[in-house]
Amino acid sequence: MTVLIAGGGIAGLTLGLTLHQISIPFHIFETTRAPKPLGVGINLQPPAVRELFALGLEDMLDEVGIQTRDYGFYTRTGQEIWTEPRGCHAGYNWPQYSVHRGRLQMALLDALRTRCGDSCITFGARVRRYETRCDRVTVHYEVQGSAKTASADMLIGADGIHSGVRAQMYPTEGPPVWGGAIMWRGTSLAKPFLTGQSMILAGNNTQRFVSYPISAPDGVTGLSQINWIAEKTVDPTTHFEKEDWNRRVDVNQFASDFSDWDFGWIYVPSLIAAATEVFEYPMVDREPVPRWTDGPVVLIGDAAHATYPVGSSGATQAILDTRILAAELRGHGLGSAAASAFEARVLPMANRVTLGNRGNGGPDAIMQIAEDRCKGDFTVLDRALPYDERAAHSASFKKLAGLSLEATNNAPALL
Repeated sequence: MTVLIAGGGIAGLTLGLTLHQISIPFHIFETTRAPKPLGVGINLQPPAVRELFALGLEDMLDEVGIQTRDYGFYTRTGQEIWTEPRGCHAGYNWPQYSVHRGRLQMALLDALRTRCGDSCITFGARVRRYETRCDRVTVHYEVQGSAKTASADMLIGADGIHSGVRAQMYPTEGPPVWGGAIMWRGTSLAKPFLTGQSMILAGNNTQRFVSYPISAPDGVTGLSQINWIAEKTVDPTTHFEKEDWNRRVDVNQFASDFSDWDFGWIYVPSLIAAATEVFEYPMVDREPVPRWTDGPVVLIGDAAHATYPVGSSGATQAILDTRILAAELRGHGLGSAAASAFEARVLPMANRVTLGNRGNGGPDAIMQIAEDRCKGDFTVLDRALPYDERAAHSASFKKLAGLSLEATNNAPALL
């Protein structure tokens, strides 16, 4: 095989589809034995949607999600701070989508199997280590307890925030960095709010609620699948059962913290209560690193630049990574030159986004700015935080992440 890919998530599958599109042989190793549509909602920004359209996946996106119309920030009392149109409604040439992560992943897998056949991916396969020599790479992996090897021109580490490929590059790095925020995530059947295609964030740095629909309303009931995230910050030095992250939890563990969050147009307690299951996640990322390459080995997606899930950066940048890497493969050929060119092109921006999402650089920081300026009296919002300042804050993140309207619409096609 010419290119081996560790990881069959959104990044790995999109890369496989892209390599097939430009006629580069590949094979994917995925640790899961039987993939299922797990997870909750995510958002795909117009630059990533453009690339999925270029892969011929327009109809698929409408099947697994909906086009997002607007994106708004609110105080903890439900007062609007900043709302802006999104995707085509904002003048982009491509829409933004709110989708169920698991359904998107399964749809990408179905498309890959249809185009490339079942043999392009091995399930239950875990990459253990790699060796490089003369711009070739030998991958040692395990399938159901059996040790195997494979040789290729390149190894792409698309194996997520717990990447084994990254662990070999940075053996002393340790676990992801937790800053103390806990997220409880779920989906509930409920009537859509505001425009019916709205994404909202309410609260501040220590407590917030995020919600948006990920399906169109049912023709009979009028109910949509609504994705939501309840988040609270605790002291990161206190003991917490972090080994049980991503577990199912009882809503009574956190629901009381949001019992009075009734904004009129959304009633948070009933949305939380309507969830069939709720999962607990840490708000984690990885420290930015100076390189993602080791000769013909390169990291992409969360393996390279795991960031806090704000600003719809994660899946969007993972998809863009695959297309930028493929463009460098066409320009430089297979091997370390293409890997280094990809790294030089993406790493500085991705590291800035990771650090920005931790502090005041992320778009959601406007909620805490409003909290600090108003000191609890949000009737003075317009005087304490002028509209022009809110607009500038929104524009600054788009520029930081390369998501501005002009940059997106005027950018040449990646492939």
